[in-house]
Amino acid sequence: MKKKPAEFLLALSAMVIAVCFCHTEICGGLTLAGVPEALAGSEEGGEPTEEREEEGTTREEHDSEGTVFDTPLNALSACLMDAESGRVLYEKNGYQEMPMASTTKIMTCLVILENASADEIVTVSRYASTMPDVQLGITEGEQYYVGDLLYSLMLESHNDVAVALAEHVGGSVEAFCDMMTARAKSIGAYHTSFKTPNGLDADGHYTTAADLARIGSFALTNEEFVAITNTASHTFQEINGKRSFTVNNKNRFLEMMDGAIGIKTGFTGKAGYCFVGGVKREDRTLVSVVLGCGWPPNKNLKWTDTTALMEYGLENYEKQNIFEENPDIEPVAVYGGKETEVPLTCRGSLELLMREDERVTVEYSLVSGLTAPVELGAQAGTADYYVNQELIASFPVMTEEAVEKLDLAFCLSWVLENFSAQGAAAER
Repeated sequence: MKKKPAEFLLALSAMVIAVCFCHTEICGGLTLAGVPEALAGSEEGGEPTEEREEEGTTREEHDSEGTVFDTPLNALSACLMDAESGRVLYEKNGYQEMPMASTTKIMTCLVILENASADEIVTVSRYASTMPDVQLGITEGEQYYVGDLLYSLMLESHNDVAVALAEHVGGSVEAFCDMMTARAKSIGAYHTSFKTPNGLDADGHYTTAADLARIGSFALTNEEFVAITNTASHTFQEINGKRSFTVNNKNRFLEMMDGAIGIKTGFTGKAGYCFVGGVKREDRTLVSVVLGCGWPPNKNLKWTDTTALMEYGLENYEKQNIFEENPDIEPVAVYGGKETEVPLTCRGSLELLMREDERVTVEYSLVSGLTAPVELGAQAGTADYYVNQELIASFPVMTEEAVEKLDLAFCLSWVLENFSAQGAAAER
């Protein structure tokens, strides 16, 4: 017996409602767009989990065995860093907290450059004038330009100048040291604490070789800092013209290697000889740190260690783009949308200094589903890049298309189309 038109419309309306709002599987396996086949009609209603881990893809860049740095170092603590990526290429006790002597002044200089202009006038306090050697010999009440004192600070490491600058910018040594510590943490040097602006030994004044390499790498991005630390000599006067000074660069490393660009020496009885060095070549910038690198009379050991570290980095690492172009990522399910899934992509670039034996692993972590509407470029996970099981970088995995949300008109159109198709098939 044929159904009356009213009954048919009622049944059809019920079917449309079920299709739109209940994710119901209908018509012997025909599944509404927006309900993934694997989840349609499941006992738990096809609810997405938060996240799933996909098996990572592994690429071995080279099969040969790389060269391991095996030169005995004199330093108690050392680090070699790729300045561009911040990746540690080598470390010896690199995460051990150590005193760092006048390499402290790297951060002193950075904080001054970021918080004062070169033409500001510094008035010397009595306290600043009493600092021990090494000192410029400034006296209470004298006045100098910030820009001139920065050359004195970095070329000859004058302790009195460091305090005068700190008091000028911070109001007090203590407040300025708090600024230094906060700035260090802001660039990722979390195991560093400053108690003096000049690096004289003090309780609670420490860093690690890895932190100091990070600070040095950051410093090399500041053009004013690089210009100061690479200047051979600088002549200036006290503002009233009563005295004049010439300061000369004491960093011998600048003449030891092609591309050497700094950075800072240091010595105290507690810290021993310390040095932060930088080398810039066409495709790379390396920063090395040696702490506790001998005590008098072995002041040249820091140069030996630094040169060995730099040569290792230059000879055994090559710049490579390790980013996976056009990765094969499975589409992600879409719930309540006009499409059942949406394609994904990951774009970017990742160039690193790599040794021949180092292995790159990429792990994709994706959500199990997205709820419509889905925008073009919506994040659906991450691609995590590991080198030798160390996380190096993460990139967002994004949708390549937009997916509209289901509406009643779409559902009705879909039901009519599919029932008409099934009816025609039945008549044949």
